[in-house]
Amino acid sequence: MNTESAQDQLLAEQRAYYRALAPDYLDQVLDLPGGAELTDALDAFRPAGSVLELACGPGVWTPQLLRYASDVTAVDASPEMLAIAAGRVPAGAPVRFVEADLFAWEPDRRYDVAFMGFWLSHVPAGRFESFWSRVAAALAPGGRVFFADDRYRTPDELIEGPASATIQRRTPDGTAYRIVKVPHEPAALETRLRELGWDITVTPTAGPFFWGAGRPARAGQP
Repeated sequence: MNTESAQDQLLAEQRAYYRALAPDYLDQVLDLPGGAELTDALDAFRPAGSVLELACGPGVWTPQLLRYASDVTAVDASPEMLAIAAGRVPAGAPVRFVEADLFAWEPDRRYDVAFMGFWLSHVPAGRFESFWSRVAAALAPGGRVFFADDRYRTPDELIEGPASATIQRRTPDGTAYRIVKVPHEPAALETRLRELGWDITVTPTAGPFFWGAGRPARAGQP
């Protein structure tokens, strides 16, 4: 199996994991130091205008985005997650839910803000650059980006050792799945994004969490 096929298979398994986990996802929230800093940082960022929420999951962040956004387009590969997310927003809220694989999805419009909550660490290194090109294509001129994430991995998840970004997680029924979990270090992530033409500051919290906020920096990008 070539590298691309192996990565496609891993990403398919990752999608299957989150589909299976959907009913129990909200029970998996990390109760670790620094989590509250993320919501405060997003409020300070004020994601106003048209907001694109990538990998919205069960809509944990969507209500907070709606406090500032004129409208939200929430994209996720799991119909089970989207169904839960739709039930977490008020009836008539300006939210469009889109079922799509984020590695194949193409935006049909441009947005003032792109938001990612606990998604970036699930992007393989081999797809990192192309993924950020997709984000750039989704932003309107002057558009901004905010992401929140963590680098937390338990020892029993490291089935391929600590140097690997592939880990194993289990759903509550015990079924094992391999997923991508890149343990980004904030400073190194900020440097990598600058190399790709982004002016994004990545800020660590008191715990394993971090957030990034900024915009494209290179001339010719949105």
